Amino acid sequence: MDKLEQKLKGKVALVTGSGRGLGRAYALRLARLGADVVINDIRLDSAREFNEALTAATVMDECRAFGVRSIGIEADVSQKALVDAMVERIVAEMGSLDILVNNAGGMLRRPETGVASTMTEDDLRFTLDINLMSTVFCCQAAAPVMRKKGWGRIVNVSSQAALGGNPRGVHYGIAKAAVIRYTRSLATELGPFGINVNCIAPALILSSRALVQDPQRKNAGPTIPLRRVGVPEDCAKVVEFFCTDLSDYVTGQCLGVCGGLILNAI
Repeated sequence: MDKLEQKLKGKVALVTGSGRGLGRAYALRLARLGADVVINDIRLDSAREFNEALTAATVMDECRAFGVRSIGIEADVSQKALVDAMVERIVAEMGSLDILVNNAGGMLRRPETGVASTMTEDDLRFTLDINLMSTVFCCQAAAPVMRKKGWGRIVNVSSQAALGGNPRGVHYGIAKAAVIRYTRSLATELGPFGINVNCIAPALILSSRALVQDPQRKNAGPTIPLRRVGVPEDCAKVVEFFCTDLSDYVTGQCLGVCGGLILNAI
């Protein structure tokens, strides 16, 4: 991959859950734009679990190949104390925190267990923790740093699952719906400080985990108006939009990245 116009040179970005998959795609996109990138994951070698091939020894090395600084921090972002410590370290080592992409999370409990009237407390709390609470904790830790600078970009990650009424995977859907609501309130609060807060809502994306857990996903193209399943780079381009001057007058928005799949439900 070649460098892009260096619109984010001098900025420091944190991408949670970026050891592989969509998070890795976001991190590499920001590095190509000139940002120094902090890679966070609960395991920095998580790409191995899903046989995701890297172009260097680590995702940090992949970012450094674009001439930017990059460090990796293993931390469970559903734990507030670990998030606070991570942001303190970023500011100490990197000098700032200008961009936050809250990618960590996912549907890590089986969809069939997430039925509204029967889902267990454990499944619900776990799913809320990794999707919603991780987002809240990271935003709360980053906001004071961005306020002080008078500039910031926060991109939260929701899902098309937040917008429908599928009787399965309800724990995941309500967690991602809450991310949208939180995004809008945070955008209102932080707008006067020069901080834009938005979110994306992907649908069927061919990430490494999705290909392992849902191998039939790659065949879903005919059901999508654009007639193909999305790839991580499709989402990364939207993250670029929200992190650069292209979206200077955009905040509090949730943009679907679904190839028009949502239209089938209308």
